Amino acid sequence: MKWMDLNRDGNVDAAEAYFGMEMLCSSREEHEALFGDAGDFDEDEAEDYDDELELAGLDREELEFMDEDERREALEDTGLDPDDFDF
Repeated sequence: MKWMDLNRDGNVDAAEAYFGMEMLCSSREEHEALFGDAGDFDEDEAEDYDDELELAGLDREELEFMDEDERREALEDTGLDPDDFDF
């Protein structure tokens, strides 16, 4: 818990504890369970997935028009987990 003492006054106050718990959240679901909202996971998640697709040489629009089996195969062929994407 020492790492949560951001101002180094020897006490972890409520704001530091809140911030520390938020930093430990690793998923949207976990953040919603602890804080009642999606936090930063709402904004960046879609952009991160688009970046992953671009790096893999795939286009989101093309994938959206594929049938589910073709899309799954295209994602798997590039090493991406199809279950990580929502089309």
